[in-house]
Amino acid sequence: MTVPARPANDLSVAANVEMVDMREGGQVLAGTFPYEGDDLVTGWHTHDLHQIEYAFQGVVEVETTAGHYLLPPQQAVWIPAGLAHNTTLKRVRTVSVFFDRHMVPTTDDRARILAAAPVIREMIVYAARWPITRPASDPVADSFFEALAQLTVDWLDHETPLCLPTSTEPVAVAVMAYTNAHLDVVTAGTVSRAVGVSERTMRRHFVSATGMPWRQYLLQARLLRSMALLAEPGPTVLDVATTVGFDSASAFSRAFGRSTGETPTAYRRRVLTSAQS
Repeated sequence: MTVPARPANDLSVAANVEMVDMREGGQVLAGTFPYEGDDLVTGWHTHDLHQIEYAFQGVVEVETTAGHYLLPPQQAVWIPAGLAHNTTLKRVRTVSVFFDRHMVPTTDDRARILAAAPVIREMIVYAARWPITRPASDPVADSFFEALAQLTVDWLDHETPLCLPTSTEPVAVAVMAYTNAHLDVVTAGTVSRAVGVSERTMRRHFVSATGMPWRQYLLQARLLRSMALLAEPGPTVLDVATTVGFDSASAFSRAFGRSTGETPTAYRRRVLTSAQS
């Protein structure tokens, strides 16, 4: 599959998305598409198949017009058929499973991040033997993907809140861009001055445009960035904490634990072990 690359933060292109034929003219009901290679921004596109993308290594970011989703290792992103999205792949090894629409009936058109149970992870690994581009299917493959589709229906009820809001409102867009570029030092005062409005106006515009207070957005952005950094073997936990703007490793650990249910060290150990397996 080749999808033309465009800037990851250009929401305007979502109005002119490209329809990608993942089956390349084939007629199979389901199949997989693995990716391991250079960093890639796919550009805004859609397809007529439901997609589950599982990250074995690296970090995947998925943008829709409703949200910006981070996919750390050992989790999966659900992208329903017909949803316009833009995917950024950074030093990743992933496998995507594609299903015909009728195999996973849903009326919800949102992307979601899903924590993958071990059995689902192993099924995705096994499914890689049946690419979505194969010319014809067979009864074994069809039965396997039907079983995985049934598990997916239940899986969709277990969403993980790894998402930041998006907006086209100019002040909110500028605030988000500045905030994400200065996570280590940003304050309400500095971001307000940077975008040329009062702090009160900034806060009011932001919550009106996104449904989320700026302070909550900042915390969520810091935690999501930290998950991406912890998935790499280089920086220490203290390095990660200071890079994303926490005053100390202990403050970072408390916030990370409240959000994820595990310490940064435990999270790093788990995702790096998974990447090596």
